[in-house]
Amino acid sequence: MKMRKVLDEGRLLLIGIPVFLWTIIPVYHLFVLSISPREAVTAGKLWPDHPTLHNFGVVFRQEHFYLVHFWTQLWNSVLIAVTVGALTLVIATCAAFSISRLKVRGGRTVMNMALFTYFIPAAFLAVPMYKAMSVYGLLNNQWALILAMVTIASPYCIWVLKQASDKLPWELDEAARIDGATPLQLFRLVYLPLMMPSIVAVGTYALLLAWNEYLYAFLLLSRDESMTLAVALGHFLSSDDSPWELLMATGFIYALPPAAIYYAFKRYMVGGLTAGAVKS
Repeated sequence: MKMRKVLDEGRLLLIGIPVFLWTIIPVYHLFVLSISPREAVTAGKLWPDHPTLHNFGVVFRQEHFYLVHFWTQLWNSVLIAVTVGALTLVIATCAAFSISRLKVRGGRTVMNMALFTYFIPAAFLAVPMYKAMSVYGLLNNQWALILAMVTIASPYCIWVLKQASDKLPWELDEAARIDGATPLQLFRLVYLPLMMPSIVAVGTYALLLAWNEYLYAFLLLSRDESMTLAVALGHFLSSDDSPWELLMATGFIYALPPAAIYYAFKRYMVGGLTAGAVKS
């Protein structure tokens, strides 16, 4: 048994170490280039001879013409991501409660139809979404991107919360109804507290999905003052002599919030997204 355990751990290490290196090497080079002087960016060294934080100072002080709206675009990213996460939570939580606990007629059909949209790649829906937002006069309006991302994130979040809700004991609902609880009180006092791990998980998922979105943000927002920082990073590649050190510094800054959010809610992400995956 000990030998089998050692072999199993050895196999995990053989798989885990290459995956870890494959994941961490790009992040390492991102950081190395962000602290490298401009003339050392193309040197190809594992560590710069003269590391500097000057690039981060240039970004924070908006001292390059690609960074004139850095703080505005970073705020746009934060605002859009938080709004998408909040709206998705409201829609998914209410929908899952209605389908799973209130047994609304046709609820499962609506959920299945929403999930069916995932058979079409999101990139294929970008042009129809652009046309729809144009018809309703929402182009270059941040609500266009918010509504698009909520539309993409909601079906999966509803499904996750519905599966987790199905595992809650029905005896709790019956006890609450016997005590005179209304559906709203049942939702607020019983459902929400018990579903909190899954709610945090899907909220984090929706927030990170909106934070990392590029295609829809590129299509729906074209003004520098309204676009997200993810789209603004692409402007660095529009010239023949791109300031790679500033691009890497900005990218490193942009990568910190989602990393912090993920590690803050990691235990909820693992438990919440897998809730209901195994039948007891």
